[in-house]
Amino acid sequence: MDSQVTVALALSILGGLSTSIGALFVIVNQSPSLKMLGLLQGFAAGLMLSISFFDLAHNALNSLGFLKGNLWFFGGVIFFAIVASFIPEPTLVPTSDVKSKKRDGDEGGKDIMKKRRRQVFFSGIITAIGISLHNFPEGMAVFLGSLKGLRVGLNLALAIALHNIPEGVAVALPVYFATQSKWQAFKLASLSGFAEPLGVIIVAYLFPSSLSPEILEGLLGSVGGVMAFLTLHEMLPLAFDYAGQKQSVKAVFCGMAFMSASLYFLSISLPEDMSL
Repeated sequence: MDSQVTVALALSILGGLSTSIGALFVIVNQSPSLKMLGLLQGFAAGLMLSISFFDLAHNALNSLGFLKGNLWFFGGVIFFAIVASFIPEPTLVPTSDVKSKKRDGDEGGKDIMKKRRRQVFFSGIITAIGISLHNFPEGMAVFLGSLKGLRVGLNLALAIALHNIPEGVAVALPVYFATQSKWQAFKLASLSGFAEPLGVIIVAYLFPSSLSPEILEGLLGSVGGVMAFLTLHEMLPLAFDYAGQKQSVKAVFCGMAFMSASLYFLSISLPEDMSL
């Protein structure tokens, strides 16, 4: 058992580190413009929505049934809506206001840009948390796949690694824009990937003795609800404000299509009696 855990841990670290590769793509380039940031925020929102609806909520509905799956999902939505009501956040300032402040030479333009950076940083934290929660069951899948053989575990880890690169970009980009720190962007993106080896450790030593599969699926369904709420409540308004609604919606669907394709190729790499 210990050797299997070691192999699974190594494979999950390989998959998790690919978020660092995504972060490298961000930090080797210049800080993006507000419009590009808005488009990439829309793309990241699409990634998050696809994970929420087509992965976590979908699995909860299939495993628990329509009623229970929806109760868990909307329980997550309501829970985080209540939590979000206690979180202070700066009000969005239209980009036109920033341009007019700069034309007038007003120092208020700097204050507006500071607010924007705080908003974007908060969005990056949301993305990091959401992707970490998504990566956690992927680590579990790597462990269960490794129990079936090294080839299965390795194929799954490689598929997850490719699947995680754009997730690293989605985390690192807003953090880099907000902090102007390459190290902070790289660190946060890398940490979001380390949820995978954590998933291996927990599933190896605690699951299923301490947590029933039904409760686990329900909790993941609730995570899907939390991610959907955060995406629609926090990330989309930023994307709309920075890149415009029409362009942002296109970016959202591109992100959803990319993640859906990624989830599909990931699913076909799993054995027939396993699901992610």
